[in-house]
Amino acid sequence: MSGSSTRVFIARLAGIAVFDPAGDQVGRVRDVVVALRLGRRPPRVLGLVVEVSPRRPVFLPITRVTVIEPDAIVFDGRLNMRRFHKRESETLVLAEMLDRTVRLREDAGRVSVVDVAMESTRTRDWIVSKVAVQRTRPGRGLRRRGGSLVVDWEAVEGFSIVEYGQGAAGLLAAFERMKPADLANVVHELPEKRRAEVAAALDDERLADVLEELPEDDQIEILGKLGVERAADVLEAMGPDDATDLLRDLPAEQRERLLLLMEPHEAAPLRRLLSYEEDTAGGLMTTDPVVVAPDASVAEALASIRNPDLNPALAAQVYVCRPPTETPTGRYLGTVHFQRLLREPPPTLVSGIADTQLEPLRPRQPLQDVAMYLATYNLVGGPVVDDDGHLLGSVTIDDVLDRLLPDNWREAVMDAAPDVADPEEEALRRAGEGNP
Repeated sequence: MSGSSTRVFIARLAGIAVFDPAGDQVGRVRDVVVALRLGRRPPRVLGLVVEVSPRRPVFLPITRVTVIEPDAIVFDGRLNMRRFHKRESETLVLAEMLDRTVRLREDAGRVSVVDVAMESTRTRDWIVSKVAVQRTRPGRGLRRRGGSLVVDWEAVEGFSIVEYGQGAAGLLAAFERMKPADLANVVHELPEKRRAEVAAALDDERLADVLEELPEDDQIEILGKLGVERAADVLEAMGPDDATDLLRDLPAEQRERLLLLMEPHEAAPLRRLLSYEEDTAGGLMTTDPVVVAPDASVAEALASIRNPDLNPALAAQVYVCRPPTETPTGRYLGTVHFQRLLREPPPTLVSGIADTQLEPLRPRQPLQDVAMYLATYNLVGGPVVDDDGHLLGSVTIDDVLDRLLPDNWREAVMDAAPDVADPEEEALRRAGEGNP
């Protein structure tokens, strides 16, 4: 986060002005949203509640904040203007943590919370790392204040009791350690009512990961119970190809309503994908491949595929295109596979090592042609280019396999898994594996 502190005391953020990249003020900080986690693990910071005119609270994800200064916060310019509503899994720092009476683990002494500090980690996440507290001790008739100190989050208890059996909290905490496919398997086995509770409490990104791994019937059921505004948020968090597949399965009226509720720049690629038949390269592709300009270096290209959120098949190659580098791009120039990137000196320009001989896929090519293309050239992904030479997206092997397998293959795999007495208990057991 350029130009920002690595540790920030949250109470000091209250009322600070929030600016877009052009320097225009859009609002002021009202609160900070965090997600409490199991045991002594520090809470994860999700974002800020920003009050915009006229007195409207909206949510600004912490991932979109670029600068935090003592008197200003700057974000990347994208702000969802829907009214903020706190979810079951979320806690407001200023409204719910400050002035709370908690205990120090070391001596069980009761203390009052004065402030909490959030800190940036090496993975660019933000967590609540410190708690500023003030000791309380009995006086004559009234409680008197004692000394103040700053302690680690793990040194304090009493903010919450995150245990199995309390609503969905224990299960949600266990989910954090599970891969999306394993998590989806547990969600699939839950009773319908419980599945809806868990889905409602998961944050948008995590729920999007789960939906991408669930059978079609479960996807539609969960999406239908979220409410249209939340459903639109979750679709925005999904990969464009997976979101499009889900939208295709919905009635036309519901599909259009969700698209209208989405941010225009998020809905546009989905509309483009929906314009193609689903069993064609255009219908299979994602509009978010890794694209670099011809003057990018090998070092820059490698940095772009190190993103841990990238599908491994997408990270296997970068596409070299003239600006703009967002799809549909400028003219497509070629592909550089990650093995070639690893063999070249870091300063080398990608334009000089791109494979320009392999003919790209066309959006109307049928599924069988796409499968043969990937098999013939031993590829895990391939570019989809229009007649004017613009890169539209990329088809990856996982999407081809998903379409070639029977429609109910995900459900068949889940139903064939060993039975467990209680899927929630199994989730908690998985979460505890490997713990000392």
